[in-house]
Amino acid sequence: MDKITMTTPIVEMDGDEMTRIIWKMIKDDLILPYVDLKTVYYDLGLPHRDETNDQVTLDAAEATAKYGVAVKCATITPNRARMEEYKLKKLYKSPNATLRSALDGTVFRGPILVKGIDPYVRTWKKPIMLARHAYGDVYKNSEIKIGGAGKAELVYTEANGIEHRQLIHDFTGSGIIQGIHNTDKSIENFARTCFEYALSRKMDLWFSTKDTISKTYDGNFKDIFQTMYDKEYKASFEEKGITYFYTLIDDAVARVIRSEGGFVWALKNYDGDVMSDMMATAFGSLAMMTSTLVSPKGAYEYEAAHGTVQRHYYKYLKGEKESTNSVATIFAWTGALRKRGELDSNEALVTFANKLEKATLDTIEAGMMTGDLAAITTLQNVKKLNTEEFILAIRDTLEESL
Repeated sequence: MDKITMTTPIVEMDGDEMTRIIWKMIKDDLILPYVDLKTVYYDLGLPHRDETNDQVTLDAAEATAKYGVAVKCATITPNRARMEEYKLKKLYKSPNATLRSALDGTVFRGPILVKGIDPYVRTWKKPIMLARHAYGDVYKNSEIKIGGAGKAELVYTEANGIEHRQLIHDFTGSGIIQGIHNTDKSIENFARTCFEYALSRKMDLWFSTKDTISKTYDGNFKDIFQTMYDKEYKASFEEKGITYFYTLIDDAVARVIRSEGGFVWALKNYDGDVMSDMMATAFGSLAMMTSTLVSPKGAYEYEAAHGTVQRHYYKYLKGEKESTNSVATIFAWTGALRKRGELDSNEALVTFANKLEKATLDTIEAGMMTGDLAAITTLQNVKKLNTEEFILAIRDTLEESL
């Protein structure tokens, strides 16, 4: 077959460790033989981020806003051990946090459902889409280590110089303080994106915070969501037969576990970070979760929701065969290709992305899968494949459909 042509490039962000190896395999075996791939390439691997003082991440974010569609490999957020391992100049921030801050988007994460991989929560019959606010809070915090007795205050100085002060704590000894922030504009963008997404999917929207304790900070989130719903979205929701529902996060967790799924669950930044990992694992595997950053200005960035699979990478460096699940990374590519095709009215590219996703799921349902899925599947007589074997098996299935 002739290769599918592209008119507009996708922003491609390469990553780290085992997922970087998988990234190349997916391109070489599942995309390049069929698509005349056009990308604007950025190396977000930790060594190159260090070389550029992380400017490459900012450049990638700017390119994403320009071209509208990006696909990102998993990357390392360094701690002190990683700083020593890679001999870094400093502890760089999370590339994901930098991208999300620059694009001011909302991260939507949902499970990749496949026959034979059953949710651990027996009541879940439908997917739960988790919407995570992607700006501010602990990810753009300021922290101070307190050495001894003293007074810590929260200070806000207006543009005209007027100060507002509030006591945080009178320390009698050492301790720590942390300052976090958000903006009404970002929260409004978050709320609007969630309402629009729920309408497009015809799914109920849940939103939860802890406003009983954080009456001002979390209360502001709650008020903005409710005001926007009442003024702009209530009629549309009622017309489609869906609902908007607010509750405390602890109540929401209990309700989620008892539910059958089938709704969008909106959460603040850190809450969404933690709950998306819980959701992915409870549905089967962290490697079976899609993750899409949606900017209010219409840019889309697709990525895998998991990390760089460090342990498997060290085995790979020793020449050992490992069995790393590549499904989430494949679906990051298919998501980006499909969105590029939709925006460019390139039906052939959309069809290819859909067929590659189906080939991936068909391969698993035929009993050929990586070790993480083989350990939990309800299918009988499955064959555990290593990383490369699994990708090649998907290619064989894809060839049949093409």
